[in-house]
Amino acid sequence: KEGIGYIKMLGYALKSQMKEQMKQDKTGISAMGFCSSSAEIITQNINLKLPKNVKVRRTALKSRNINNQPDELDKKIMREYQNSIDAQTFTPKDIKVVKYANTTRVYKPLVTSKVCLKCHGSNINKSIAKEIKTHYPTDKAIGFKEGSLRGVIVAEIGK
Repeated sequence: KEGIGYIKMLGYALKSQMKEQMKQDKTGISAMGFCSSSAEIITQNINLKLPKNVKVRRTALKSRNINNQPDELDKKIMREYQNSIDAQTFTPKDIKVVKYANTTRVYKPLVTSKVCLKCHGSNINKSIAKEIKTHYPTDKAIGFKEGSLRGVIVAEIGK
């Protein structure tokens, strides 16, 4: 429950501000600018509010930001989520808790919704694609479909 609380803090902060950006500009261009300039700062600010032995972060198999690269355990968990999607046994409420070294990791899957496809789909507006290339030259976070696994939010709780 503790880890889910931390995950919700980050998820709510990012999602609420992203929704606000999308309301102001339906094209998604300002939301792309918001992500590139603010998502990492929001994550850092949330982490400053957490106990010293806790960290929350986002990662994905196909990441956009080089600072959000998954480690081997992250990859394993995301492959498990992907396998359950493929087997049609997946539920977005599937939380995974893993003991790892001196920490407990709590994983919550992030599922691609229709609005996410503006920046992460296969048919991206040319202006958005240009912004992505400018801010994330090594971007791999495209080609998603609605309902596919976008990544995970991870809470790491140390002893």
